[in-house]
Amino acid sequence: MTDGTALFLSSDDVTGLATPAEYVDAVREGYRQRGEGAPARPRTRLFGGDPPGMLTGYTAMLPETGAMGGYMYTGGFGSGDAHFVLPLFDADSGAPLAVFDGASLNPFKTGATGAVGIDALAREDATDLALIGSGAQARGQLRAAVTVRDFETVRVFSPTREHREAFADEMDGEVDPAVRAVESSDAAVDGADVVITATNASEPVFDGDALADGAHVTCMGQYDPEKREVDAETVARAKYVPDLRERVERDAGAYLLAREEGAIGDDHVHAELGEVVAGVEPGREAADEVTLFDSGGTAIETVAAAHMCYEQAREAGLGREIEFLPASEAFES
Repeated sequence: MTDGTALFLSSDDVTGLATPAEYVDAVREGYRQRGEGAPARPRTRLFGGDPPGMLTGYTAMLPETGAMGGYMYTGGFGSGDAHFVLPLFDADSGAPLAVFDGASLNPFKTGATGAVGIDALAREDATDLALIGSGAQARGQLRAAVTVRDFETVRVFSPTREHREAFADEMDGEVDPAVRAVESSDAAVDGADVVITATNASEPVFDGDALADGAHVTCMGQYDPEKREVDAETVARAKYVPDLRERVERDAGAYLLAREEGAIGDDHVHAELGEVVAGVEPGREAADEVTLFDSGGTAIETVAAAHMCYEQAREAGLGREIEFLPASEAFES
C-alpha cells in the first residue's frame, strides 16, 4: 500500500501474528542492514513536570527491507500509564504503510533483539540460562532466546517469590528447557552460560564476580545515565556491545557509571550489534571471553518487526484501512 492507504493494526491484530523465531529472523536482518550502514538514531526524550511524564521517540530506515519509521510513546502524565504508537512508512515512496497500537509488539521485538545478541555473542554450546526478572519483558526474552540456543535449564529470579514461581510454572510448560525459580540472583547466575536481565531495577541485580568465564550477558531493563542493571565489574570484564554506539554516551547507564568509577576507559565499546551481525567486526573470539550486549531499545528492531507483522497482517486480511492525504493535496484544500 503506497497510495495513501495504510493499515491500522490493533494489539489484537498483532498478538499471535508471528512466532518468536520469525521476530528473531526479522530483527537479525534489520541489524545486519544497520551494520552495513542503514541509518538509525537513538531515543530522544522530553519531560513534562505537571503532571510528570515523558515523551519519547526514535527512528530508523531499513532500505533493503523497504521500510522506515519508529516508535513514539508516553509514560506517566495524567494517566499514570504508557501509550505506544508505531508509524511505518515505505522507504522508496515515503508513503505510510501502517500505524500500530504498538504496546503489544514491544516484548516480542525486544525479546528478539536480546536473542540476536545471544546468537551473535554467546558460545554455541551454551545450555544454562539465568533470567533476572519475571514480567512481560522477561517472557519475551525467554521465548526468543530458546530459538537461538539449545538451552537445557533456565533459572529465574525476581524479588517477589510468588512472581518468580508463577513465571517458572507458566514458562516451564511453554518452552523446552526446564524452568525453575531460585532464591537469589547469585543462585541464578552461578555457572550460567547466558544471563539476561529484564527488570525495572536502577541498581545492579547481580554481582559481576559471580559471572562464569565464557558467560554472555544481555541487559535490557534500563536506558538512563544514572541507572543500571549490571555493575562496573561486569562491564569491565566483558567485550561490550551496545545496540547503537551513539546511544552509549546518552543513556547507557551501565557503561557511563562504570567509566565514572574508573573501571573502564573511553575505548571500551567493542562494536555495535549490527557490526557484529554483519561481520564487519568480530563477536566472540574465545570460549572463556565474557560478552555483554547492552540493549536499550532502538527503532531498528521496531521497524524490522513491524514490517514483518505488516506483511503477515496483509496476507491474513487483518487490520483496518485508513487514509492519509498527501501534503500536495492537503496544502491545496
